[in-house]
Amino acid sequence: MRASALLSPPPALAALSSLFLSLKPQRPPKPSETLAMAKSLDEPDVGISCYVSSVPGFRGVLKQRYSDFIVNEVDLDEKIVHLSSFDLPPECTEVKEEENPPMSGKDYFSTVESFRSLCGDHDAEALKGLLEKISSSAEGDIAPVVLSPDSEKSHRAEVHNFFKKNFKFFVTDTVEGSEGASKCVRVRFCSVQGGGGSRRGKKRKDIGASDLKDDMPFDSRGSDNWPENLGKFLRFHLYKENKDTQEALGVIGKMLGIQQRSFGFAGTKDKRSISTQRVTIFKQHAKRLAALNSRLFGIKVGDFCYVREGLVLGRLFGNRFTITLRGVVADSEDVIKEAANGLGRNGFINYYGLQRFGSGSVPTHLIGAALLRGEWKSAANLILDPREGEHSIIREARVSYKEHGDIDLTLKKLPRHLVAERAILQCLKKCPGNYLQALKAIPRTLRMMYVHSYQSYLWNHAASRRVQKYGISQVILGDLVFCKESSAREVDAVDISEPEDDCNDPYNCQAIPEENVESVKTVDSEDLLKGIYTFEDVVLPLPGSRIFYPANDIADVYHDMAKKDGVSLTESVHNAKEFSITNMRGGYRRVFQRPIDYVWELLSYTDDNVPLAETDLDVIHKKKPADLIKEELLANGNPGGQSNDFESQGSVSNHVAKDGSDGGSLQVESVCSSDAQPSKLALKLGFTLPASSYATMAIRELLKMSTSVAHQKTMNA
Repeated sequence: MRASALLSPPPALAALSSLFLSLKPQRPPKPSETLAMAKSLDEPDVGISCYVSSVPGFRGVLKQRYSDFIVNEVDLDEKIVHLSSFDLPPECTEVKEEENPPMSGKDYFSTVESFRSLCGDHDAEALKGLLEKISSSAEGDIAPVVLSPDSEKSHRAEVHNFFKKNFKFFVTDTVEGSEGASKCVRVRFCSVQGGGGSRRGKKRKDIGASDLKDDMPFDSRGSDNWPENLGKFLRFHLYKENKDTQEALGVIGKMLGIQQRSFGFAGTKDKRSISTQRVTIFKQHAKRLAALNSRLFGIKVGDFCYVREGLVLGRLFGNRFTITLRGVVADSEDVIKEAANGLGRNGFINYYGLQRFGSGSVPTHLIGAALLRGEWKSAANLILDPREGEHSIIREARVSYKEHGDIDLTLKKLPRHLVAERAILQCLKKCPGNYLQALKAIPRTLRMMYVHSYQSYLWNHAASRRVQKYGISQVILGDLVFCKESSAREVDAVDISEPEDDCNDPYNCQAIPEENVESVKTVDSEDLLKGIYTFEDVVLPLPGSRIFYPANDIADVYHDMAKKDGVSLTESVHNAKEFSITNMRGGYRRVFQRPIDYVWELLSYTDDNVPLAETDLDVIHKKKPADLIKEELLANGNPGGQSNDFESQGSVSNHVAKDGSDGGSLQVESVCSSDAQPSKLALKLGFTLPASSYATMAIRELLKMSTSVAHQKTMNA
């Protein structure tokens, strides 16, 4: 069935306009008001206020267990990424780590004399001592050597090159000298060439230089004798449970002794979920990575292969979701069926979900507004100040800093996962009062997330106004649409990760290439007469210098709201380009989205602790949820679960049955029934969404309920 036909307004939608007009977008409070309010973020605060259809929703609990939210990445070839094997690739036999001791086959002590002429007697003797320790195979006490302070950058580069040329088993980097001295070159023994960090060296904090950058792990860029027939990147599938992408890669990087930026991936995944995605790493052996599986908790790696190019942000089609809503309650089964079928048929407003704006009581878009205004101290304080809903230890650390300003004490108390807070404090310790520099110390993508969040905030409000005022049944004069004549593929904003330069920044390089900006056009009267565009084609801009706004009153939403927040969308009020919308290209995003390959089924269950969906790990272990339930029943003395003859029909969107009819019928699986416990109902959904579309917004359309954390907690109570 054509998409336009699916969106033709049935009689039931005739009254939608009046329904949407009653929903007024609400501007969230200014930063100064937020802390006093101390309330959790809710959907209307960020412009999420409309629905596509008037089909009634029902009660259902989202993410009661993290296993109820399964995410599998979908690559550019539209193949779903699964963890399917822990086997090493055949090519691994060709990648051999050096078996000979690093000191064999060459008289390195004669090279020390050349080093003496470069760096002097003191450093030469230090290097000689380090070589003697290695040659004697001393275990566990081969500490790095920090050379004499060296203020000349060109000379330090010469030293680095000397070691690279003459000592393949050493890793060098530049660090701050102790007690405020000039920068120094540090030399560290790498026991396995190309294998990452040494397993012998001490931690940096043990070498006696208290001001060294303790948090920066070494990054061995791989062996120089890497086989030419193999790709330089090891690609693997990362499976993780209840961990976000950065956290999981941080654990793996620490175990391998490499920097987190050495990993490449296409997009981040929800923390409270079970997810599988592709990751690449430069010149690492599959054997080393596979060996970590026995030591990893809630993380597994597999499906190894060598490729020529590493992954970068945005290089994915989207994600496949398997979502289980528990505790489903409705007036009747027909209500559930109608709502489930309606989601596949009608789609949803493609809002940025609440995850985009942070989970704390200080939303990220408020910090972004402060950055756009050039209020550096205010922005830093919003990141550092106490907030509701955090662990007592974190809150105490924040309160302590706000009252006493003791940076050292606060850094000791703050957990390391609070990257932005720690980066700001560490910079303020070195440069008191330089709040702009402190904000720039935050990893690039994390700090840019704040400004991008403000763009998303404006987009959400504009989308709500468009639906409220003009409905979803037609395109109107002045709407923006992707040109039908253009073959350019839509490029949407992608989830924020941690790129190290502009080439990985999805907003500056991948998300908004110039040719796609030109593929957007303004609907004119001739287009309306031809009728070639539908509401599915309508897009709205993310503010930036390379976009244009709708040629109707929806454009006023952007400028009016920005003006109230003291933000200019046309000119910069400060010289920090990265915190200026005029330095961003901007982009476009579809207002409407329909789930792809959509299926659903109703399940009955009794035990909230039993998983209702199969994970990649279940498949590998040949242990499916049904098997787990049988074991539970046997353990409870109920060897034969009663069957449930309740049936439902599922809707399959974007597929046509062999007989030409839309959709299909799904037999409900009877999961569990017991005399001891009352049977409960769950709705399991499967669908694919393009990158940057939020599954939570699809669930919101289905349930007609808020997806806020506070609301979901009341559902779980």
